[in-house]
Amino acid sequence: MTSHHIVVVEDEPVTQARLQAYFEQEGYRVSVTGNGAGLREIMDQQVVDLILLDINLPDENGLMLTRALRERFTVGIILVTGRCDQIDRIVGLEMGADDYVTKPLELRELVVRVKNLLWRIDLAKPSQTQVVSQDNCYQFAGYCLNVSMHTLEFKHQAIKLTRAEYEMLVAFVTNPREILTRERLLRMLSARRVDHPDLRTVDVLIRRLRHKINADLLVTQHGEGYFLAADVY
Repeated sequence: MTSHHIVVVEDEPVTQARLQAYFEQEGYRVSVTGNGAGLREIMDQQVVDLILLDINLPDENGLMLTRALRERFTVGIILVTGRCDQIDRIVGLEMGADDYVTKPLELRELVVRVKNLLWRIDLAKPSQTQVVSQDNCYQFAGYCLNVSMHTLEFKHQAIKLTRAEYEMLVAFVTNPREILTRERLLRMLSARRVDHPDLRTVDVLIRRLRHKINADLLVTQHGEGYFLAADVY
């Protein structure tokens, strides 16, 4: 049995019970709640690996809740909605969600998405025996991206990155000053699965990275793509 803890945030009782039963059958530990307040209580009291979050909650907007969660916790977030609005999907990713699915849910596909995301989360966790080494760091413009620890620092201050942001930054530091097309960047997001992935996913991640590092480092080459305007050591 897996030790991963999933929280299902769904205010519709039938869907909530269906998701809980299915993921418990798959071996996960599952907590359920029907609102944002219940989720906050769970997050403050327990260790959570992944959240299935309905964006239409009775007490709180799921998109705003996603942003609040991302500021406090390193946790996988998959947004669930009954709407197929592409704007919602883009905004959700911009707020820090890792994935986005629409109802009606195909549970077998959802399990695959959950497994992929949890695999990436586990991969990003440093081993207890892992030692930080300068040899594992890509250094650029005062930043240090450690590919063993999956961390980013600026002048010894940690900068939080989501898994997708980390993967995109790795793409840039391993190809410094090289123009990377949006198509290529999308392919370089390993195991990333979003509903109907499109090139705007890349633009969203670029905007998010520009808020976390010096925005001038990620340069737009109009009609071609993006490049990292820094030497990497």
